[in-house]
Amino acid sequence: MNNIIVKVGLASCGVAAGAKEVYNALKQYLKENDKPVTLKKTACIGMCFEEPIVQFEGSELGSIHIGKARPETIISILEDYIAGKAPAENIILAEKLPSRHNDLLANQQRIVLRNCGIIDPECIEDYEARDGYKALQKALSMDRDAIIDEIKKSGLRGRGGAGFPTGVKWQLCAKEVSAKKYVICNADEGDPGAFMDRSTLEGDPHSVIEGMIIGAYAIGANEGYIYCRAEYPMALEHLKTAIAAAEKKNYLGKNILGSSFSFDLHIKEGAGAFVCGEETALMQSIEGKRGMPTLRPPYPAAKGLWGKPTNINNVETWANVPWIIMHSANEYRKYGTDKSPGTKVFALAGKIAGSGLIEVPMGIPLKDIIYKVGGGMKTSKPFKAVQMGGPSGGCIPAEKIDTIVDYDSITATGAIMGSGGMVVMDTGTCMVDVAKFFLNFTQNESCGKCTFCRIGTKRMLEILTRITEGKGELQDLNNLEELAENIIKGSLCGLGQTAPDPVLTTLRYFKDEYLAHIVDKRCPAGVCTALITYKIDPNKCIGCTLCARKCPVSCISGKVKQVHTIDLEKCIKCGACFDACKFEAVVKE
Repeated sequence: MNNIIVKVGLASCGVAAGAKEVYNALKQYLKENDKPVTLKKTACIGMCFEEPIVQFEGSELGSIHIGKARPETIISILEDYIAGKAPAENIILAEKLPSRHNDLLANQQRIVLRNCGIIDPECIEDYEARDGYKALQKALSMDRDAIIDEIKKSGLRGRGGAGFPTGVKWQLCAKEVSAKKYVICNADEGDPGAFMDRSTLEGDPHSVIEGMIIGAYAIGANEGYIYCRAEYPMALEHLKTAIAAAEKKNYLGKNILGSSFSFDLHIKEGAGAFVCGEETALMQSIEGKRGMPTLRPPYPAAKGLWGKPTNINNVETWANVPWIIMHSANEYRKYGTDKSPGTKVFALAGKIAGSGLIEVPMGIPLKDIIYKVGGGMKTSKPFKAVQMGGPSGGCIPAEKIDTIVDYDSITATGAIMGSGGMVVMDTGTCMVDVAKFFLNFTQNESCGKCTFCRIGTKRMLEILTRITEGKGELQDLNNLEELAENIIKGSLCGLGQTAPDPVLTTLRYFKDEYLAHIVDKRCPAGVCTALITYKIDPNKCIGCTLCARKCPVSCISGKVKQVHTIDLEKCIKCGACFDACKFEAVVKE
């Protein structure tokens, strides 16, 4: 019998869903039973909504992935697999058997995520077995300018949000004459609903490290930093393990692989300040200063970390580099569009069935991401909008669902590509409340250096709060637009310059909702608490008393089998009665 390989996804999402218990159950079983099985750890394959995920491979059944695995059933599934018997439930991916999500994966093109959910991220040999560090070996035999030219030909644009051509950025830094240069990986991922960098670092840290070594060699840098937020403990643990293993094999350190090139890599843990995602603030933080943006020029390529030429790219950008060097720029350009080549990683969150991490070719329609790759809506309510670009992005409405996903097309909608967060919303979402949520985030995260960002976002947030409380006036809409214009013009960094975007895009596409809040004192989505009234329909109430028993403030009165009433003065509008009623007698207005 062939040796069976069992892999348990132990990324953050898997652990949160109970993957450690599944792994321990398998480990204990194999300790007590002599079976031809090797138990391994891996990370997330991207389908976070199906965690814990366990993969079996090696039998005549081919490779299968079991979703929502449980400690109490995983042993019997393993025994069936060893015996050549197909599991009866929860097959989410399979080579030969029917499965639920083969199509979701088939509609992706995985370059950055090529190893995630496949290798053990703490085992460098697993990475090497999938051509890991071969791109570095190839790069060390190439002329440095030839490496930069290959990256330029690939058309790779910075995946951190701005979309600046990576090869051009490298070339600018390479031209600087200095005995000391730095490369930095920006892993300070702070967007609400975003987890692309975390998942990549948890699942395949070596691809990022290899990309940084190649980039450092190309521009003539001999030292680098990975700036990763401290809230990512597993990503940091895997990075530390990977760096130590790479040093041991001489992929890092002095005279790498017998060459004259030396490169040391360090980790800097960020303290969670969103503004440190801006490159000048990030460098200030590495230097031990308060993370606040600085004026540009000079740009980091000329005067960056400690005043030396510095190149900064984000996690996804660096992870693309080894693949491009290994397979060529022409192969990379087979995916995506002419101006936005390659693939893009997105974190799907919100009211979507397939929440998790995906990687798709640039140019794919937004509709295909939501319905073909993301599995459609989680609820029975229709799609309403998708928020892209994090708190600096904007909301794209349902009527623009056919928009293709590339830098120019997304920017034309008023949103931005950003680093890859996608928050999907259904018709139960209030767009005014969404704008308030993101503006509240950016207002809290403003470093306070710029007056317009510090005070202007506060004034905008106050206006939005009044509107959601039913105290808004029509003039507020003009005030929001005027404040937004001044904040954009008067802010130093990208945080302030893009902070108004969620407000501007919701005003652009969902102005009727603002008017409903202001003129009619009504929240169409039934979200804004101050504008909600709960009543009981006397024609539907049967007097079951369930609503009264669930009410936390005892504001519902009525006898058994008689119509009940709500005391609106006491009602705190928690919605417990609405959720409890089985007869649709409680009405939300």
